[in-house]
Amino acid sequence: MELDPLLLSRIQFAFVVSFHAIFPVFTIGLASYIATLEGLYYKTENPLYEQLSRFWTKVFAVVFGMGVVSGIVMAFQFGTNWSNFSYASANFLGPILSYEVVTAFFLEATFLGVLLFGRNKVPRGLHLFAACMVALGTFISSFWILSANSWMQTPAGVEVREGMFYVTSWMEAIFNASLWPRFFHMALASFLTAGFVVAGVSAWYLLRNRAVEMNRKALGMTVVLLAIIAPAQLVVGDIHGLNTFEHQPAKVAAMEGVWETQSGAPLLLFAIPSASAERNYLEIGIPKMASLILTHEMDGVVPGLKEWAPEDRPPVATVFWSFRIMVGIGMLMIAVSVIALVQRLRGRLFESTRLLRVFTWMIPLPFVAVLAGWFVTEVGRQPYLVYGILRLADGVTPSLTGGMALFTLIGYIVVYAAVFTAGLYYLVRLIQAGPDAPETHTTEPGGRPKRPLSAVGTDFDDAAPQGAGR
Repeated sequence: MELDPLLLSRIQFAFVVSFHAIFPVFTIGLASYIATLEGLYYKTENPLYEQLSRFWTKVFAVVFGMGVVSGIVMAFQFGTNWSNFSYASANFLGPILSYEVVTAFFLEATFLGVLLFGRNKVPRGLHLFAACMVALGTFISSFWILSANSWMQTPAGVEVREGMFYVTSWMEAIFNASLWPRFFHMALASFLTAGFVVAGVSAWYLLRNRAVEMNRKALGMTVVLLAIIAPAQLVVGDIHGLNTFEHQPAKVAAMEGVWETQSGAPLLLFAIPSASAERNYLEIGIPKMASLILTHEMDGVVPGLKEWAPEDRPPVATVFWSFRIMVGIGMLMIAVSVIALVQRLRGRLFESTRLLRVFTWMIPLPFVAVLAGWFVTEVGRQPYLVYGILRLADGVTPSLTGGMALFTLIGYIVVYAAVFTAGLYYLVRLIQAGPDAPETHTTEPGGRPKRPLSAVGTDFDDAAPQGAGR
């Protein structure tokens, strides 16, 4: 059997990106949460905020490290598997990825050390500033990455000469048509992911009657945040969808499962799309609702997939079902968040055992929603690398063989499985140990305050001797 290097390269990059994406989307939101806790502690001197910040900083450090390790190899894949694409897009993507390193990685690396090792060693205001800079660095990083990805979705500010992209306007290229809807959609997804993880872990502690006062504080704060952000994500998602409908109508046709161009297109709740038959089976939908959402008119026209040649259509089934998984989880998030806010206002949130269990069950769902949304975005762009200009088949490395691609794919799967297993095991142990009670201060000779190490994991403030934090 002949191995297809293009297919294997697509699977390989999809695997690596999917594995990597779950870490930044969590750390972006968690960094902002830690900065908020540090700000509240600085203002109120309530030790519960410090205790929460200490605990979630440990979690952040582990997840941040896993994200860095898992993301490094993506840059290598541009050269090993997609050299034609790297060569063609180097004039734009090269500087953009460099800007991320210079503006985001340096910022995060500098102040992450202060955040992890600087408590009780630097002034409290400086420690708060470090937390804010780490949070800012995560957003700067996401801005550059999403600018690069959005340019691939809606290319602008370039012209093609002899197979290469030359930048004609950096402003148009960086701030392309889909950047801001995509950026805010991902930012809210990051807040939702971190929020549901914090809420789920706090609920897990409360169900076991551990660190009750601290986790009531955490859950109460997070519920209010989620009740605001979850509905806001629905609005931003709609704006993002309209932007996609304008610039990538074939992707939207696949998302909606529309084959024939029609006015008054239904919103399909369930269907089984068939690319070979160019139709759907077992359709269940709401009449005219897709047209209303996409055009704001009951009889608005929605282009069907048959408007494009079969080789120019994205894989319909993957896009169609990924979109429904993402939206379905999003609606569940809204429902849970609103119910939790109502229970909090009634004073019943912390005694509602069923709701606390629901929050623990919700922990993995934001990650599933993020991956589903990523599949919609990336699979829906196919068969193009740069939408409408550079096709996938033209971007792959010419000398790459199927055997080489398969070998590296297996290697990535093995290594990433080991990294994920080890990291997840440590995170579970860290959370199981938890901060059960406020840490009591003792005094070392010379009067330096010291806190005991937690049962599992490292208290980053006291683990390293003076001057040995690197």
